Amino acid sequence: MDEGKETEQAPGVGVAAPEMIAAEAGSTVGSGGDSRSGGGMHSWLRDLVAAVAISAFIIIFLYQPVRVEGTSMLPMLEDQDRLFINKIAYRVGEIQQGDVVVFQYPHDHTKSYIKRVIALPGDSLRIDHGRVYVNGKRLPEPYVPNRFSDDRSQPEMVLPPHEYFMMGDHRSISSDSRDFGPVERNLIYGKAVFVYWPMEQVGVVR
Repeated sequence: MDEGKETEQAPGVGVAAPEMIAAEAGSTVGSGGDSRSGGGMHSWLRDLVAAVAISAFIIIFLYQPVRVEGTSMLPMLEDQDRLFINKIAYRVGEIQQGDVVVFQYPHDHTKSYIKRVIALPGDSLRIDHGRVYVNGKRLPEPYVPNRFSDDRSQPEMVLPPHEYFMMGDHRSISSDSRDFGPVERNLIYGKAVFVYWPMEQVGVVR
């Protein structure tokens, strides 16, 4: 996922190309004669094929592993974090304010970004010296530490139908909807759900 290196260039947060999940083969079946060795090999291959098929199904239809590139989603996500995104979450449910999502960069669909949803279609939004107001109320943002805030402003706007306003949590360096505008619904393809590497970062994405 692009946080700002290859996908978002300097100040964004991106997503790297999907990584394949390697399935581990099970233990070999005990020793014995040739026939048992042949049967053990057949069983091993069958289990391996089944594991690969299940992994492929999960990757293709349910979850996809991605790598964060960049620092615009600090402190929640760090550069080179590995995480799973849920690819069916928004086929069966709605995008919610505060979700961390992965989407194709509007100006180059070969790149993917990861950002937080700040405003939904039909919402009015304005930013006053870093303070975000949605529908006239200041948005509480506990995920943005003071040291990562900025003083940028943006005139009030109303989000068009099927468009979402995205921002990185590291406001002072993030390239986001303040720069490239709202993101169309059809460009959003996953919800960040769980960091699995490195170990000290393991946990649910909030």
